[in-house]
This record gives sequence, structure tokens and C-alpha cells, in this order.
Amino acid sequence: MGRFASTASLYEHLRPPYPAEFFRSVAHRLGLTKQSSLIDLGTGPGLLALGFGPYVGRVVGVDPEPAMLDSARLAASRAGRHVTLIEGKAETLAADIGSFDIVTIGRALHWMDREPTLARLDQLVAHDGAIAICASFSATDGSNAWLDGYNEIRRRWSPAKLWKEAGRGTRTHRDLPAFFRGSSFQPTELVTVETSHLVGLHDLAKRTLTYSSSSPEALGENVDALLRDVGQHLAPFSRNGGIAETIVSTAQIVKRS
Repeated sequence: MGRFASTASLYEHLRPPYPAEFFRSVAHRLGLTKQSSLIDLGTGPGLLALGFGPYVGRVVGVDPEPAMLDSARLAASRAGRHVTLIEGKAETLAADIGSFDIVTIGRALHWMDREPTLARLDQLVAHDGAIAICASFSATDGSNAWLDGYNEIRRRWSPAKLWKEAGRGTRTHRDLPAFFRGSSFQPTELVTVETSHLVGLHDLAKRTLTYSSSSPEALGENVDALLRDVGQHLAPFSRNGGIAETIVSTAQIVKRS
């Protein structure tokens, strides 16, 4: 069982959502049409694959965690969309899978082996295609006054090794020029969409369990203690059980040099 298996049932509903405006903006910027094909690497519960689905034709999602693929399959069924789901990693995809007009990757790039991934991307991305490295996260500009304390509690309860790995993932996501250096690709433009919504206090507390460093598997018997501490921290920011959250959704567009 992979480290995200214990988060699969929570991930889809509790992670910061990608708003509809984000998918529209990226699709428009890349000129996607029903003739376009998309492959989502590290698809998880299919958030990107399903979000971009209305703007493209063929959609493929790839993930090494069977529980995540089960969630993606259910989400696709609820949405009435067809997504081909493949259990595996980008580096091990069959050579005959073909090329795609857009390759999407959420917060999964740091789990991929750099050299074989770059080689595989060279085959997966069509000649005039693009890669979109996507993320959606709570704004860190101070608009979410509860965020620093929330993350500190997560850090305190997370095993040190896993928290360090999470930090490495954030650095990889922020330093994409270094990841693609020496390859046939380079980052070009950044698409950014900022939205606000209300999230339930209990849902925001349970979101902590969707991260690998503070997943139920990582926390073990400390799950209830973490949720109690986070809930107590969030309570002063709550109004009628809801907490305002500003979300930033980004897509770093990467194209051939």
C-alpha cells in the first residue's frame, strides 16, 4: 500500500479546490479543443483530468496508487466523463501510448525520478504540445490569518522525515527551471487564478490528513490529537462553522525550447 492510500477517501473533497475559472483560463491560454488529447501524471482522484475534461477529447490519468485510481474512477462516473486510468508511473508507461497535446502534473513532480521523467516527457509531449505543472493552495500573503498556526501544528505532529520530504516537494515545485535544465523543455508563462470560498472548520481540520506527512498512516494513533489541536486553533477564525479561505491556483506552462 502506498503512502497516499490512507488519504484517498479525503483528498478529492478536502484539498484546496481548483475553480472552474482556472480550467477555463488554462484551456484558453493553450488553445485546447475537442481534438486535443491530455494525459495527467500522478492523477490522484482525477482533479486535473476531470477539470480539463470538458475542454479536450481524449483524457488519460496515471497514478501508482490503486486507491487513488478508485477515487478517480468514481469521480469520473459521477461526472459522466470517460477517463482512461492506468496504474503506474510516468517513467514506466508503455511506449505505444502515444503523444499528447497537454501533459498535466499536479503536486507530484517531486515524486518522479528526474532523468527518466524528462526522457519520458520528451516522448509524451506532442511537437507543439505543452506541459502544465499545476497547484492549488491557501494564499500565503496574510489573507488567511489562520494558516501559519495551522501549518505549525501539522509540522509538530508530522514525523520529521516526512515533513522534510514535504519541504523538498515544495522546493521542487518552486524551482522548475532547475528541474527542466538541460532538457528540451523550459518554463514559459505562469497562469494564476485567485478565488475565495468558505470552508467548514471540521473539513479544514481534516484536510491535514490528506498530506503524506500527516496522513492517517503517518500519524497512527495521533490522528485524534492532531485534529483536536487544529480544531482548537481554527475555532477563533470560524463564523457559524465556516472559515474564509483565499486560494491561489497556478499552472506553470512548460514548452519545448
